[in-house]
Amino acid sequence: MSLPLRIAVYGPESTGKTELATKLAAHFDAPLVAEYARERWDQQGVLTLEDMLPVAREQWRREDEAFNQADRLIICDTDALTTRLWSDLLYGTCPDELRRGAEKRCMDYALYLLLDIDVPFTPDPQRCFPNPADREKAMGVWRGALERRGLPYVLIHGDWLQREQRAVGAINRVLAH
Repeated sequence: MSLPLRIAVYGPESTGKTELATKLAAHFDAPLVAEYARERWDQQGVLTLEDMLPVAREQWRREDEAFNQADRLIICDTDALTTRLWSDLLYGTCPDELRRGAEKRCMDYALYLLLDIDVPFTPDPQRCFPNPADREKAMGVWRGALERRGLPYVLIHGDWLQREQRAVGAINRVLAH
C-alpha cells in the first residue's frame, strides 16, 4: 500500500482556496486540513510575529494527523511555505524553525494547486492586499516560491466551476501515476 499524497491548495489571499479545498476534500472523500492561522486569528483578533511558529507547528500537527489517517490523499488548505511567506511579508522576518520546517515540508507535497488572482477580491478583516498591483506582486511571490524550489504545481484559473474542474483533473492525474 502506498502512502497518501499531500495536495496543497495554495496562493495569494482571496483566490478561493478554502472553498476549493472543501470541495476537493468532499469530491475525493479525503481529509481536509483547514487553515489554522485563520482559526487562531478569529480567536485572538490579530496575529503577530510571535504567533507564526505556533501557527506553523499546529498546522503541521494537524496535517500529520490527517496524513496518518488517510487512505489516498489529504487536501491542505494551506502549507508551511505559505506561513513562511506571510511571516516574511508582514513582519520582514521569519523564525528559523519555521523557515527550516517550511523548506523541509514543502518537499512532501505531491502537488500544489496555485490559485490565480483572476477572481474578484472579497474583503475580509484578515486580508491585506486588495489593490490589483499588490495582488499581482503577491502572485509573483507565491509562484516564485514554488518555481525556485522546483515544486510540482498546476496553475488553477478561471471561474469557480472551471477552477474546481481543473483542480479535480490535476489531482486525478497525480493519482493515476
